[in-house]
Amino acid sequence: MSYTVLARKYRSQTFDEIVGQEAIATTLKNAVASGRIHHGYLFTGTRGVGKTSMARIMAKALNCLAADEPTTQPCCKCELCVAVAEGHDVDVIEIDAASNTGVDNIRELRGSTIYRPARARFKVYIIDEVHMLSQGAFNALLKTLEEPPGHVKFIFATTEAQRVPATIQSRCQRFDFRSISVDKIGAQLAEILKAEKVDADEDVIRRVARLANGSMRDGLSLLDQLLSLGAKKLAVELIDEILPAPHNELLAGLVDSVALGDAAGGLVALDRCLNEGHSLEQLCASLIDYYRQLLVVRVCGAETDLIDVPAPVREKLAGQASRFDAAGLTYLVTISEELRRSVRFSGSGRALTEAAIVRMASMERFAAVETLLAGLGESGGAAQAATRPQATRPQPAGQGGAGRAASGGAAPSRSSGGGAGEAGSTSSTPAARRRARSAESSQPVAQQSASKAPARRTLPVSGEERREALADPMVQKTLDLFDGDLTNIEKTPSPGPTASSEESDS
Repeated sequence: MSYTVLARKYRSQTFDEIVGQEAIATTLKNAVASGRIHHGYLFTGTRGVGKTSMARIMAKALNCLAADEPTTQPCCKCELCVAVAEGHDVDVIEIDAASNTGVDNIRELRGSTIYRPARARFKVYIIDEVHMLSQGAFNALLKTLEEPPGHVKFIFATTEAQRVPATIQSRCQRFDFRSISVDKIGAQLAEILKAEKVDADEDVIRRVARLANGSMRDGLSLLDQLLSLGAKKLAVELIDEILPAPHNELLAGLVDSVALGDAAGGLVALDRCLNEGHSLEQLCASLIDYYRQLLVVRVCGAETDLIDVPAPVREKLAGQASRFDAAGLTYLVTISEELRRSVRFSGSGRALTEAAIVRMASMERFAAVETLLAGLGESGGAAQAATRPQATRPQPAGQGGAGRAASGGAAPSRSSGGGAGEAGSTSSTPAARRRARSAESSQPVAQQSASKAPARRTLPVSGEERREALADPMVQKTLDLFDGDLTNIEKTPSPGPTASSEESDS
């Protein structure tokens, strides 16, 4: 006797057995009970969440031979119910649209709709992966779908509803199947293990439920793999080498390293993710989604409905989100999206990913441009004038005038420009520039001469000198940053034989 896999052996047979889609099951039950049965249904959702099972249950409810009319409780024992459950009833036709994509296939279907069912009340067409139909096939189906014979019902199932034309969707009742929670998958797995008379640690069930990623079929397939070990009890130590740690746990470890600024730990976590079989592009997409969840929790609070995760995971996200601010998380999302686009077409994807992880872990060393501008505004023009001679020394990364915005932009660092120094606007606001000019003009000439700093000589700006100053990259970057203009040039003579000049605006 051939072995029946768990996903088929324990497939839901009635509306009450459906796991994780109770709202949809209740709606369809009420429609059957009240006689408001639509001629077309569209079931959409990720893999393994019960779309095909619900379609078969709906077909049994409409056609069960043990009842005199459509019923919400099919017997699951009559000849028709058994045939539908096995997928080969003559009046319930299941079609795989992935292998029947052409117009001719749909024309053949249309031709068969005119014939009444052989023994059932309704002829039910279940078209799986309907989004795979060609545009011509969809067009051929339109008229029949809008006004089918009274004995015909259509049930479409798809994982990509956006690829189903709006003209098809508007002729159907659409039901969106949600991913099944870890708790519900775990409870179902525990019931199946009890029926199979196999003991398992709670941690084993929890790990399988998390690895299922919201898909009951994936969870049952993993459980089938564990049962093939032949062990009388499934312990964590026994399955560590068979089932990898859940991808979310690996991502959580990577994000923890980023939050602590531990670049080395981040690279180790990255290597572990890749060794578990995740591609670079998949890892980047997962990071974007993870950072997005942290951002939503940080901005909207841990109890927000904008993320759909179980309570234990929500608590973990709340703890991690508290280590970042909203601007930092926005920056991390931006880096991850840029990385995802880059690794897709790069031959050095791992190197790019490792560099991005180090950059994320070093985020605390960067300052936002807004913070730098605020500091310049508070210090005033006079304070800036006093610090100008220091601009000839390069600033270390992450200090003084160097910084990076949380959104990914960088504030230019101050450095020596050879013969040309700083030029352009030296304050962030017109008021600050006026205060700077007032402070400089009010200082007596004698006091300037007595100071240790070399006296500056203001010259009118000629065309040649203006072009020479504007040719300096740092001068141009400063003018662009502060939206300034070159108004005059100050030359400071040096007492030594190797005098160098510095140019800046007043």
